Amino acid sequence: MPAGKIALVTGASRGIGRAIAIELAARGAKIAAAGRDREALEGVAEAICQAGSEALIVTGDISSAASVDDMVKKTLEHFGRIDILVNNAGLTRDGLLLRMKDQDWDAVMDANLKGAFMLTRAVAKSMTRQRYGRIINISSVVGEMGNPGQANYCASKAGMIGLTKSNARELARRNITVNAVTPGFIVTAMTDAMTDKAREELVQQIPIGRLGTPEDVAVAVAFLASEAAGYITGQVLGVNGGMYM
Repeated sequence: MPAGKIALVTGASRGIGRAIAIELAARGAKIAAAGRDREALEGVAEAICQAGSEALIVTGDISSAASVDDMVKKTLEHFGRIDILVNNAGLTRDGLLLRMKDQDWDAVMDANLKGAFMLTRAVAKSMTRQRYGRIINISSVVGEMGNPGQANYCASKAGMIGLTKSNARELARRNITVNAVTPGFIVTAMTDAMTDKAREELVQQIPIGRLGTPEDVAVAVAFLASEAAGYITGQVLGVNGGMYM
């Protein structure tokens, strides 16, 4: 990746988003780290600076159109352009279908799918003018295969794949690529809290025989953001240890 590219990463305060921000910074990108937890983002910004790059913290709510526009405006005012957008922010409101509340459905769709749509629309304006861009949407393996108790989350992540393919077709002639990454079961605070038995049952579903790490996802994103991936668009890259093929 050429040094000095500008990347806006949402959900950058922890987990996969944090790993992506630091990985892109280590490869020479300057990072606008977006999220709602300023204190956590300050830790990410420190790690980015230690990696030899520059960070801008932009706080906001991805489900709010005004907040999305503000995040993009602040990034453009500070860096002058956005070359890479990583739509990673999201949330879960799990529940069985018959008990799922309308507000839980709406909250997940607003953050995961509508948020990605609004941010892509806002960033694509400047990318179109500069005739360059890399957009990577962080979907999920459950958006491809489904999962009990996650109808809202799975639908939002499946929707991100459709959004990816439609935007890829629309923006390709502007030299903007749009791809999706679908992580499998990744080591998180949630998996750390599982019992040994539950974690072992989970691992048995994964041919490679281990949970993924945020860094496994981050290197896949870094590849899709690189010049080497310039002829790849509209694709879905699974990072799931082979649990879904």
